[in-house]
Amino acid sequence: MSLKPAFLFPGQGSQAVGMGKDFFENSQTARDIFSQAKDKTSIDFEELLFEKNDKLELTEFTQPAILLVSLIAHRLFQDEMNLKPIFALGHSLGEFSALGSVGAIDIVDGVKLVNLRGKLMAQACEDKDVGMMVALGLDDEVVEDITQKLRDEGKSVWAVNYNANGQIVIAGIKSDLKELEPLLKEAGARRAMLLNMSVASHCPLLDSATTPLKEALQNSLKDNFQAPVVSNVTAQKYSTKDEALELLPKQLISPVLYKQSIANFDNEVDFYIEFGHGNVLKGLNKRATKKPHFNISDMKSLEATIKAIQELG
Repeated sequence: MSLKPAFLFPGQGSQAVGMGKDFFENSQTARDIFSQAKDKTSIDFEELLFEKNDKLELTEFTQPAILLVSLIAHRLFQDEMNLKPIFALGHSLGEFSALGSVGAIDIVDGVKLVNLRGKLMAQACEDKDVGMMVALGLDDEVVEDITQKLRDEGKSVWAVNYNANGQIVIAGIKSDLKELEPLLKEAGARRAMLLNMSVASHCPLLDSATTPLKEALQNSLKDNFQAPVVSNVTAQKYSTKDEALELLPKQLISPVLYKQSIANFDNEVDFYIEFGHGNVLKGLNKRATKKPHFNISDMKSLEATIKAIQELG
């Protein structure tokens, strides 16, 4: 098959109680991976994902849960189609899922790694009242100018997620973000809203997490990229362990260039497949590309995606 897909993986914010349950109930492969992940991390993923709880919103649990479900979706798809992507791209945490999809990290090692990543991010923020805010309807330059002016006044706010035209996420100290909100609205934002986040991702507040993450990456990553991954930091492809060791710690303190990544490589792609719960990236991609976009979040969508790809081929 000569089709050229790109594989996409969501980040934090895509989680929900019940995600992955259909895979677990209908696939022995999924149940085996759940068991292996529990053994590796001592996290009871059945309880975390299938029972109502408060843990799923804590970043040290959110991250491994999302990666686990995303890579199970990918594994079950590959067992049926074994389709190689032109590239893999993840949003924030999803970059680690992308690495798992191209063979640069094992699933259970990835689960353990992002569990640690979540802990390191939480530790970096534990003495600070941090948050994240989404701004809708403003050009990037407007948000960048407003946040820069506040930083010049000693405030801690940064534009961190370039999701789509007119949608940008800002991270920082929560009181400073609240001060930012009316400024964004005065500038014409349709909406400026605090997000339910326990950390301030992709900004200098996470600097203390970069060195221990790099040490953990050294032991987890393999120089076995079956396809390139697009970096959130540069919006360019990389395909070696050395590059990953350089880029992934920087990702903690650098903006996520998601829309730039899509724009840079959309012309190489026939269609996109999003692996994991929900269809957050499909919503973002609607604004950036006219290419088909499929999502695999349960057995039904897995079957539908396989059928649609076979028809494309």
